[in-house]
Amino acid sequence: MTGRKLEYGVIPPKADAEFVAHMEVVLDTYATPYDPRYPVVCMDEQPVQLLKETRVPIPATREHPRRVDYEYERAGVASLFLFCEPLVGWRQVSVRERRTKADWAVEVAALLTGRYAAAERVILVCDNRNTHTLGAFYEAFEPATARALVRRLDVRHTPKHGSWLNVAECELSALTRQCVSGRRFGTLDALRAETTAWQVQTNDRQRGVDWQFQIDDARVKLKSLYPQLSP
Repeated sequence: MTGRKLEYGVIPPKADAEFVAHMEVVLDTYATPYDPRYPVVCMDEQPVQLLKETRVPIPATREHPRRVDYEYERAGVASLFLFCEPLVGWRQVSVRERRTKADWAVEVAALLTGRYAAAERVILVCDNRNTHTLGAFYEAFEPATARALVRRLDVRHTPKHGSWLNVAECELSALTRQCVSGRRFGTLDALRAETTAWQVQTNDRQRGVDWQFQIDDARVKLKSLYPQLSP
C-alpha cells in the first residue's frame, strides 16, 4: 500500500453567519459592565480518567523525587464542572460521576439558588454541547421548579468550533496544567480534594480576567468569517 503524506495546520474558515452571530453575542456579553443583578458566569467541563496505583508509591527524599510504578488500574471516569465569574475573579470546581443533562442542570441550579440567589438573572456562557439546554432542567426537576430556574437563566452559547471564546475553557486549561495533568487520582474524593484546594488557592489570589478581544477586533482580524454582502 502506498503511503500518503499529510500536512496538519489550520484550515482557513469560510464565511459563517451563524458563527459570527454567536461570537458577537458572547463578545458583547464580555464587554458589559459588572452588574450584580445580572452576573456573567462561564462554564466548561471535561472528563478525567480515574487511575488507582497497583503498588504503594515510594515517598520523596532529598536524593529522589516521589516514585510511582508505571502500572496502574483503571477506576472509571469522573467529570469536572468548572464555573467562573471573570469580572470578580471567582471560580468553582465540582466533581461528578457523569456529565449528563441532569448533572449539568443540578450544577447550574446550585449556583442559581446559592451564590446567585439574589441575582435577577444569571447570564451563563457555555459551549453548545447537547447537554447544555433548558430542557435539561425538566429532566432533573419538577416542572414548577424547572420553570422557576429557567426564568432566572440567560444561556449564551459559544459558536460551534468557537469554544476558545469561553473564558471557562481557559480556566479549565489552567486547572488541568496546575492540578490534574501528570497525576493519578483513584477516587472521586481524591480528585475532589485536590481540585477544591486549587479552587480555594486561586480564588484567594482574586485573579480576575481581563478579556481584550472585542467585536471591533473580530470584524478586522476575523473578517473572512463575515459573509460578503452583494452590492
